[in-house]
Amino acid sequence: MKVRYVLLVLAMIFLAEEAIAQMNRRAIKRNNKRISSYRGRKSTFSKDKVYSMVGLSLNALNYYGDLAPKPSRFSTDISFTKPAVGLSFGHRFGPRYTLTASFMYGALKGSDASSADRGDEDNGIHRSNRNVSFRNRIKELSVIASIDLFENQATYISRVSWTPYAFAGLSVFHHNPQAQVPVADIFGVPFDNAGEWVDLQPLGTEGQNADLVDGDVNKGISPYKRIQFGIPFGIGARFRLNHVIDVSGEIGFRYTFTDYLDDVSGNYVDLGVFGDDRLAQAMSYRGYEIADASVLTDSYVGRDGKTYTVIMGHGRESKHNMRGSKSDKDIFMVTTIRVTYILGKTFHRAKFR
Repeated sequence: MKVRYVLLVLAMIFLAEEAIAQMNRRAIKRNNKRISSYRGRKSTFSKDKVYSMVGLSLNALNYYGDLAPKPSRFSTDISFTKPAVGLSFGHRFGPRYTLTASFMYGALKGSDASSADRGDEDNGIHRSNRNVSFRNRIKELSVIASIDLFENQATYISRVSWTPYAFAGLSVFHHNPQAQVPVADIFGVPFDNAGEWVDLQPLGTEGQNADLVDGDVNKGISPYKRIQFGIPFGIGARFRLNHVIDVSGEIGFRYTFTDYLDDVSGNYVDLGVFGDDRLAQAMSYRGYEIADASVLTDSYVGRDGKTYTVIMGHGRESKHNMRGSKSDKDIFMVTTIRVTYILGKTFHRAKFR
């Protein structure tokens, strides 16, 4: 009888050990599977998914407006691509969403003399005879929201290796169009400061500061504001370089609520409305700098009693003499390369749960 009890106890011990071994094998298998697919903590509200970052960007700016080569919303002169630099602070709110505040400083530039195609009889000759040019330094503050295509459910350490994204937001910017003073005025009197860059907004080149009368095409025009709002939007792609550094590339646009990035929007005005302001007169109508025997001219007596000879279709008050187009607002494109650094995060050994 004692032998049976001993054998029964031994059998039970053997079965128990076998069951424990089987459980251990299953546990090891589960752990191996977890390790092979581990991408960080999975908690939806993990603090390692909500983090802040700072960025430094190098940008290229391109202008779309009245001084573009063609009267198209998509026309620009890439030879006038100008650099800009930017600083940004971003906060990531979860697996897809980021809000970024940025400051950017750069310049825009355009010139009829360089961009106009005189072979284009419909638009190129008009633009060439207009002969307007400008530069504009842009200082922009923006707040932009972006959404990633690829969701990141892991911690910042194991964030996705790359993801495309789209963005949109709101910006406020200061702009100040300028142009170089010509050698002489419309009557050939030299300017002492020829070649100097001067601000165009105070000159009121389309009659903003003049006493226009009823019937004038630009009647009611007022000086434009140098602080304006814009809507940034575009697409980009972000790449993870290491645990705390990303690099991204973006192509974006700024739709602005002004048509005066280039100081050009409405019609020509009677050159006599500028009175004794020779510089405003010269900046309003610059066709005289290139006029020669090959262009048709028109003469008229201005409101100041002086006789002005201008290129046909330019420099004279008429609803048909368009200096620019009021129908479209100006736009500029921003191409960006940005490096970002995740704040307050350093690599540490991941802890499995």
